Amino acid sequence: MMDKSVTILLVEDDEIDAVNVQRAFKKVKITNPLYRAENGLEALAMLRGEGVEKTIPTPKIILLDINMPKMNGIEFLQALRADPDLKGISVVVLTTSDEDRDKVAAYDLNVAGYVLKPVQPEKFIEAVTTLDMYWNLMEMP
Repeated sequence: MMDKSVTILLVEDDEIDAVNVQRAFKKVKITNPLYRAENGLEALAMLRGEGVEKTIPTPKIILLDINMPKMNGIEFLQALRADPDLKGISVVVLTTSDEDRDKVAAYDLNVAGYVLKPVQPEKFIEAVTTLDMYWNLMEMP
């Protein structure tokens, strides 16, 4: 399990997918603080404290959906990487998009991984377990 001080931001517009992430975290015993934004604009506002009081500590990891309204995941990544205060945050794309153009764009913006959301709950838990193992192997300063 990751260090509990590592904050995670989930950027996901779909309520069911967000609940699935929370359930998978609980099942895998990931107890890190998990915050949620419903689109890229909301996530940037939360991270920067724009228009709202900054309510979350700067996360070390962002789980990012690609297909979202207002600002999609690629647009969010572009804005994140252009921001000197936020560009170092590790981002893992967690999406249903299997489009090559999305994968290439995400990796061009230095994502740590690109994971397709599985439809079956047990496969989703397997994906989160894999992410947890990856995080445990990474050195998080």
